[in-house]
Amino acid sequence: MKELEEKILEEGIVLGPNILKVDSFLNQQIDSKLILKMGKAFAEYFKDKKIDKVLTVESSGIAPALATATELGVKCVFARKQQSLTTGDNVYHSSVYSFTKEVTNELIVSKNFLNEDENVLMIDDFLANGQAAKGMVALVRQAGANPAGLGIVIEKSFSDGRRVVEDMGIDLYSLARIKSLDDGKIEFVEE
Repeated sequence: MKELEEKILEEGIVLGPNILKVDSFLNQQIDSKLILKMGKAFAEYFKDKKIDKVLTVESSGIAPALATATELGVKCVFARKQQSLTTGDNVYHSSVYSFTKEVTNELIVSKNFLNEDENVLMIDDFLANGQAAKGMVALVRQAGANPAGLGIVIEKSFSDGRRVVEDMGIDLYSLARIKSLDDGKIEFVEE
């Protein structure tokens, strides 16, 4: 997605060879027009998958997931990273290690929100090592639902996340694929 790549070049900040800060338009402050275009792009790519729900992980995946769900005319569900007083015990859960934050989170979704035989599209802001993707796939499969695809806003193609996702047999579509962040320069994969 050319407009996203331009925004990354314009506002993205490289904090190291593995870390790209995009909080000015994706993670803390949200460029709503760009998010809506992302939702359209994901919906267009996955339109033939007969999606019943869109699943993401709180919090940075919520905006692109909601835009996608809106385009597809389906509900959006997000996995919580912490148990809530209102969640109860009727949940699916999966442990996920975050390399960026260096913590393990327990992803939790109420069993009321993922149903057997649903086609679930998973959306997330970043794909690096594939751990969040594995966690979402585990939640979907616990429900007896079908992980119909994974949409990623920014893929760090220099990491092994793509291989992890493809090894699970999941259809992967990334809007921007970063080849390298070396020497503070953002380089995209040529499609």
